Amino acid sequence: MKDFIAFPALGLELKISDTIVQFELFGIQFSLKWYGLLIALGFLLAVIYAMRRVKDFDINPDAMIDVVLVCALFAFVGARLYYVLFSEDRSSYFSNPLSILKVWEGGLAIYGGVIFAFATAIWMCRLRKVNTLAMFDIGSLGFLIGQAVGRWGNFFNQEAFGTNTSLPWGMTGSIIQQGYSLKYDTDLPVHPTFLYESLWCALGFLLLHLFSKKAYKFKGQIFALYIIWYGAGRFVIEGLRTDSLMLGAALRVSQVVAGMSVLGGIAFYFYLRAKHNSLPVDLFETAATDGETAETEIAGGETEDAGGTEPEEIPLAADVETPADSGASADGESSANGEVPEAAAKDAADTESEETTEHTGDAPENETAQNPDSGAAENE
Repeated sequence: MKDFIAFPALGLELKISDTIVQFELFGIQFSLKWYGLLIALGFLLAVIYAMRRVKDFDINPDAMIDVVLVCALFAFVGARLYYVLFSEDRSSYFSNPLSILKVWEGGLAIYGGVIFAFATAIWMCRLRKVNTLAMFDIGSLGFLIGQAVGRWGNFFNQEAFGTNTSLPWGMTGSIIQQGYSLKYDTDLPVHPTFLYESLWCALGFLLLHLFSKKAYKFKGQIFALYIIWYGAGRFVIEGLRTDSLMLGAALRVSQVVAGMSVLGGIAFYFYLRAKHNSLPVDLFETAATDGETAETEIAGGETEDAGGTEPEEIPLAADVETPADSGASADGESSANGEVPEAAAKDAADTESEETTEHTGDAPENETAQNPDSGAAENE
């Protein structure tokens, strides 16, 4: 049977496979899958978007790239471990641990990736001195892009679909008709829940992108809205799926996590808003922020110290004492104190008059020297 995917009510059938190309190199078989390609494409688009918006969130581009690359690695590990821990076949994974590494056989859970990515971001942001909440904000927008694109990998794999439906967009396919699960009728179309989630994430990205441009008020705001938005949509969509990871016999793991995300996101949002309205948000502030603040305070103190010392006042020309003023003042003070005899004052006045005449050339020889306390009338 050839691989195909069909939408019977729409009269649409696609001859399509989950593999793009297969080849052999050095005796080893390689294949390029649509699933892997679309995940890589979603990641690339998310990084490109983040790089274009990085300055809007006051993040250093180089530091952001370092954080993103490490978080992407741990997100992949987290998505796999989450699936293994809650899989119905987890006993087989534990009995043969090497099988956990066979990711090409399927088995990644987005919630595990999200949890590990954000947990790793806290550590990396402190290491690279990036504000954690700002990184969470831009990372949330990137996640929505990656999820919207990556979910189409489920389309090509014919997985992550829902129960039977009579809606016009109900789908079927070669793998679906093989009886992937006993929870649906293989002869009837099923909900394309991968498409629902892709559209939900695309709409969430559009709304939060516009919000970040027009109404972004405090760090962590976009992140809180993201976990509320995605959690609410995932809670509803997960109820339609037939391949849910279960917690016991009745609880779907993703619905439990989604419900907790919505409640936690609402509480976190109002906490951040209250902090913003009273004091600047300092949650998850990095050591770099503290260091920069300390340096700013030190620099400010030095500036104040420098400003506190008044510069030496440069006297104006009108304020500069001339020899006449200096001599008169000195003679006046001496006379007032009774320390210089009157004859000495007269000699000083005569000498000053001669110097003035030499400089001006036109002034009379007996020009009066202004010496208020030294008997200037004798010069006249």
